Amino acid sequence: MEHRLISAIETALGWNGAGELGKDFVRGSIGDPGLISRVLTPNRLLDIVMRRSMNRPQFRVFQESKEVHPAIYFTDSVSPRGQSIPMVNMHSLGRLLGEGATVILDQANVFDPTMEVACRALQWWSHERVQVNAYLTTNAASGFPLHWDDHDVVIVQLAGEKGWEVRGTSRSVPLYRDADPNDTPSEEIIWAGVMKTGDVMHIPRGHWHQATRNGHGSGQSLHVTFGITKRTGASWLAWLGDWCREQEIFRHDLDRRDGEAFHTLTEAATQLVTERSPADFLAAYEQAMPLPRQVPFLDVFGSLDAVVCATHFPPRIEENGETVDVLASGKKLTLLAKALPSLRLLLSGRPVPLDRAVSVVGSEAVEVAEILVKEELCAVFTPELSSGYTGLVTNAAS
Repeated sequence: MEHRLISAIETALGWNGAGELGKDFVRGSIGDPGLISRVLTPNRLLDIVMRRSMNRPQFRVFQESKEVHPAIYFTDSVSPRGQSIPMVNMHSLGRLLGEGATVILDQANVFDPTMEVACRALQWWSHERVQVNAYLTTNAASGFPLHWDDHDVVIVQLAGEKGWEVRGTSRSVPLYRDADPNDTPSEEIIWAGVMKTGDVMHIPRGHWHQATRNGHGSGQSLHVTFGITKRTGASWLAWLGDWCREQEIFRHDLDRRDGEAFHTLTEAATQLVTERSPADFLAAYEQAMPLPRQVPFLDVFGSLDAVVCATHFPPRIEENGETVDVLASGKKLTLLAKALPSLRLLLSGRPVPLDRAVSVVGSEAVEVAEILVKEELCAVFTPELSSGYTGLVTNAAS
């Protein structure tokens, strides 16, 4: 899947693929205002918040570096039958933003098709899980105090400007669950400056940073932070811990009086480490991801006109002579080898209008598409989902 935002980020940061992710702090700029506004705007963010039931901590508001109590900007919308649904009080939210505040929407990809597709494209690109948080700050409001993240982040400034300070690490590659609390900030300032519309920044895991509009007067800032959580050696060992349960020797109680049993157990653990490598873990992690959320296809709604592969990671296609296997999202589908051209087209991650797919690979594309949609590896390309691709990802049959 080729996404314009990813290509622009690579160019801005001087990257060629995801190999530099997590290595060094780097920043650059995207010189395409149309692309930046296409990703997200302040008004579109507020529209998302207005039309959906939100809850803390997914939606939060901060003033003067302190979280505003949700009761100040949440209102229970009560139906005629007395059903209560929490909704953001847009009047109260507008007052807070007018005074100067920071609005945070975690996992914006859950609510917005453009954010959903951008995260999916980044996952296909990086082969790691990705979520995006949106931060809207007005006037001279400050943001979070100095902190570090347990994942790599790519930050894109979408509107206005915001001051940043980025420091070095005080503990190398810290983890969320770690042997050290890592609560003393580094004194090394790597970069301090202002992020303006179109600027991009990569902050590797563990680097201390903070952002604020203090001293910037009236105005606003909108940026999105793509959080990319990479697998670690600790992740691999945890995975081995799950596999060990297959063998009886690991299910026995530990007997502190039986030294020979300890020796045998150690040998079995060594063998397990040898048999299941980190590469095996990474491949299994991608294939084990659950099926994505998507609109179901029902005949009563009409014919299947267009589809797009919606798996978290690129499906694996394996040719086996007269058959071909598709492995993704914990599933394995086996089709006749003649389906291979259709599979490569339909599982490209790019939208596929079926009438054009037929002209490219033949009439079997329709039947293969129906199978992939039924198995939920492909999603129905609804107008709403289409809005997340239009102008950002080209059709596969183009």
